[in-house]
Amino acid sequence: MKPTDVSPNFPRERLDAGHPLVRPVDAAALILVDRSKRIPRVLLGRRNPALRFMPGKFVFPGGRVDAADRQVPVYGMLDSESERRLLARVARPSTTRARALALAAIRETGEETGLLIGTNEAGAPGPFPGPWQDFSAAGLFPNLEALTFVARAITPPRLARRFDTRFFMAELSHVAHRLDNVIGPEAELVDAQWLTLNDALQADVPDITRTILTEVAPRLKGGHRPWQPVPFYFTRGARVYRETLA
Repeated sequence: MKPTDVSPNFPRERLDAGHPLVRPVDAAALILVDRSKRIPRVLLGRRNPALRFMPGKFVFPGGRVDAADRQVPVYGMLDSESERRLLARVARPSTTRARALALAAIRETGEETGLLIGTNEAGAPGPFPGPWQDFSAAGLFPNLEALTFVARAITPPRLARRFDTRFFMAELSHVAHRLDNVIGPEAELVDAQWLTLNDALQADVPDITRTILTEVAPRLKGGHRPWQPVPFYFTRGARVYRETLA
């Protein structure tokens, strides 16, 4: 499908002339959904105002892929539609890379919010590599089957930090363990709130977060089916485009 120019939805960011050719790094974010009430809610965390990158903004938990994300033992597999789309439009596609992206979303959610998406159905795991130790301590394997790939966005060029972010969605019911004292004044997230879609759209969120919230609205209303199209946002020249990974 031909890409659509959506530049008016994205006010142009001030370019950083000192970083003209930064390659985007693989990253992942998780849209965690609570359906325990009549209107579904999503989890957004407020970034520490002392941080240099997006200080004070409400965001989905997430971050860059870690080397350990390629090594940690897991439970289950990504659904075939999510895996196929994760392999699309990338220079070096591999199932290991697709799996690492999903695991980064799970790990970052645990690190930033204390919510561990995993399962003990496969028995007790052995020791896990570095950043995954909270999962092994809790007796959990990270659960790939809990996630669905729902969106992708690449930070525009000529900015100091660039990410090729894959957004996943999961239900709160897949959280198997909660760590205490993860969110606070000295942490990356100083607050976390469960917000309806309307409230989330009114919060102080980055433009791309607001856009992704709008994109996943149908999934929030009717359940996130793996076969639903996945939007992909990227920049060519000075224009932002939206393409569908069907």
